[in-house]
Amino acid sequence: MPEDSSVVEKRLRDKFPNAILNLKIFKDELTFYIEKDSILEVCRFLRDDEKLAFNFLSDLCGVDTTSLGESNSLEVVYHLYSIKRNHRVRLKVTIPASKPTIKSVTSVWETANWHEREAYDMFGITFEGHPNLTRILTPDGFEGHPLRKDYPLKGRQPDSLRKIYRKAEE
Repeated sequence: MPEDSSVVEKRLRDKFPNAILNLKIFKDELTFYIEKDSILEVCRFLRDDEKLAFNFLSDLCGVDTTSLGESNSLEVVYHLYSIKRNHRVRLKVTIPASKPTIKSVTSVWETANWHEREAYDMFGITFEGHPNLTRILTPDGFEGHPLRKDYPLKGRQPDSLRKIYRKAEE
């Protein structure tokens, strides 16, 4: 494990002993599984701690894990980078598919705005405290969330939207 990974792990475990549910290292990539209600505080700490300085959220995405094992859940995955320290970390938070809600991190990294809107649009994940949680990729009136595994394969939409799609194809 790279030296900076052990620093990240130690500082996180010291500050949030109950928030770290699991840790995985694969090909020198560090992934922390974080307790859902702690995500905002963990992210703020990772950004503000001088020894860590994760000042860049390079990506945030949703993952539908409902067919993996017996789970009926989604994940929110955060990819963080420290420009100052030149190190990366990944955070994963599991949320129930029946109530896919988690705190927004837009107050920590402004770039989360667009990422969270995409995860909302594609997976139906609600980000509490988001300043403008509206669809970003699908049109107004779109029903469902197309990257969820329970979304119909034929992608049935209301007649009004089908007319819009037909016009776009012409």
